[in-house]
Amino acid sequence: MNETMVCVVGNVATRPVYRETVSGPSARFRIAVTARYWDREKNSWVDGHTNFFTVWARRQLATNAAASLSVGEPVIVQGRLKVRTETREGQPDWMSADIDAVSVGHDLSRGTTAFRRTPRPESNPAPDRSEPTWETDPALSPPTDGTTGGAMGADSGDTTQLRPEVVMVT
Repeated sequence: MNETMVCVVGNVATRPVYRETVSGPSARFRIAVTARYWDREKNSWVDGHTNFFTVWARRQLATNAAASLSVGEPVIVQGRLKVRTETREGQPDWMSADIDAVSVGHDLSRGTTAFRRTPRPESNPAPDRSEPTWETDPALSPPTDGTTGGAMGADSGDTTQLRPEVVMVT
């Protein structure tokens, strides 16, 4: 499968719009990506052209992005690039560049953030993983009265441990 995976670094340009759909949560926002270059004549960094992308997030990523992102924050988005051409309002060749996000995060080279893990929803109850009740010989189980007991010497006061014998057959 040939898909164009991209990683863009920019700023959140619009407030994330969150929707609950039939197929699950969905969120979209715009990201502004501005190229910067060093101008030797001015001896300073200069802003170049700004590209805008619509970022689409699905499922848990949508929920987390809507709760975490605000306009102007620096972000890094990784996902599949989709370039669409449409006819809108009688104008042919309207183009948009969308990113189907796989990952969205704050750009920590430009600030700090605090991570909070979201609880996973429990769709199916967890299976019972309690310890099974094994049937054992009462003579082999440890005593509950504080005395030393066991299979051998329980009555005679012998405290030796049971050890398996190793027999070599030649």
